[in-house]
Amino acid sequence: MPSARPSQLFRNLNAKIASIPMILTAVVVFLGGTIWTVVYSFTNSKLLPRMRWVGFDQYERLWSTNRWLISIENLMIFGVLVLIFSLVIGFLLAALLDQKIRFEDTFRTIFLYPFALSFIVTGLVWQWLLNPDFGIQSVVRSLGFEGFNFDPLYNADIVIYGILIAALWQGTGLVMCLMLAGLRGIDEDIWKAARVDGIPIWKTYLFIVIPMMRPVFITTLVIITSGIVKVYDLVVAQTGGGPGIASEVPAKYVYDMMFLSQNLGQGFAASTMMLLTVIIVIVPWAYLEFGGKGKRHG
Repeated sequence: MPSARPSQLFRNLNAKIASIPMILTAVVVFLGGTIWTVVYSFTNSKLLPRMRWVGFDQYERLWSTNRWLISIENLMIFGVLVLIFSLVIGFLLAALLDQKIRFEDTFRTIFLYPFALSFIVTGLVWQWLLNPDFGIQSVVRSLGFEGFNFDPLYNADIVIYGILIAALWQGTGLVMCLMLAGLRGIDEDIWKAARVDGIPIWKTYLFIVIPMMRPVFITTLVIITSGIVKVYDLVVAQTGGGPGIASEVPAKYVYDMMFLSQNLGQGFAASTMMLLTVIIVIVPWAYLEFGGKGKRHG
């Protein structure tokens, strides 16, 4: 029916017209800014952007810089541990809250509250808590445990784990809420059938519930991963990248290159690599969520 298409085209016309400014903003600001960054990453821009092409020189310099390599190593360690621990702890907390416990709203608020804080505040709080002179180490030693040592932020070998503690404290509550929403979406009849069949509760979670929550897990993974790639303020607030460059991360490297070292070309190259990392995460997720569904329905 050819006449049906024009009518669908003009359906919700006011809403479509109202969305034009948002679409234009997204295209001009985000897409335009991204293209601009990528283009200038192939130039020798210093204090100001300039079209002096150097090809892949900035990328070669980037991957031969020890500071950048350390930042990538830190990001990989930090990212893998955040993904594992936040998913495991978040799911366990959600499973406990899903048992219809008393004061559920209170516990949910307590667990989610750290996420309402900025990363700067979280970083400063945990910098104080992990300070050996008046933090956790000092309190435990005052109780008589003189040999107790817990100063990860001042030890270059384990400083990234001190940042990990703060990140888990802030972000696990959000993961818990996402998992809890997924658990509440499971049909009650499934639980009843599992109990009737005598299936242990851990097997019900492992082999029935978790596979059914696949979309929730994928969405949570994307949210966590995008936050991992751009982690910056938590590191700056806790360690400033130190001791030395032991806790350096890519986002801080980009900031320092662009605003402190006045080397825009190098900063653009590093930010382009971060963009590529995000694309590597987003594209498979988009394919699994949208492309795969289309093929299955087809």
